[in-house]
Amino acid sequence: MKSFAPLLLLPSAAAFSSSSIPNTRASTALHGVNGIWNNANDFGKGKFRFYDGLDSYMKPFPDEDRELYPEMFKLPKGTYEVPLSKPCGIIFEEIESKRECIQSRRYQKGDVLVGMTAVQIAGAKWERRLIPARKFGFDLVVDAIGSNDIKWGCNNVILMLERPGEADSEEVDKFLEFFEPPADTPWKLPV
Repeated sequence: MKSFAPLLLLPSAAAFSSSSIPNTRASTALHGVNGIWNNANDFGKGKFRFYDGLDSYMKPFPDEDRELYPEMFKLPKGTYEVPLSKPCGIIFEEIESKRECIQSRRYQKGDVLVGMTAVQIAGAKWERRLIPARKFGFDLVVDAIGSNDIKWGCNNVILMLERPGEADSEEVDKFLEFFEPPADTPWKLPV
């Protein structure tokens, strides 16, 4: 299977789905959110319409949820988020069987792109979400990153990276289930 490698050449020029959350208390806000994706008349509204990092995105949840699901309020071990101004200074290329990221500052050779922000537009409404990248093809990842445009209030793109040897890929994938887009979003529809 082909995948892609983000390569940083220069600095910039300018979870869980509801089915995987234990049902210890069905009335908690986190349990009832079902992946926090808005639909129908709720699309483009509310506290979860703009992803700007995990800490700010998870602020609306009550302390009760932080106690019941502490793993959802911090990135898994060995993963980190990098907000990059556009243009990002990253070139993506397809490679066979592995994804790696080379950079001179925060990234290290071998880091894996596992998530990125993407903007979804429906009519006059829009939302910016974090979406998992591991299962997406090269073109879809590039399109998702490119959708973070200033006209949608995006002054950056946020990449989530996993460091092999430090991160448990299964744990990271479990965490990212919470951010998995529904089947009817542009990020899931066949091209």
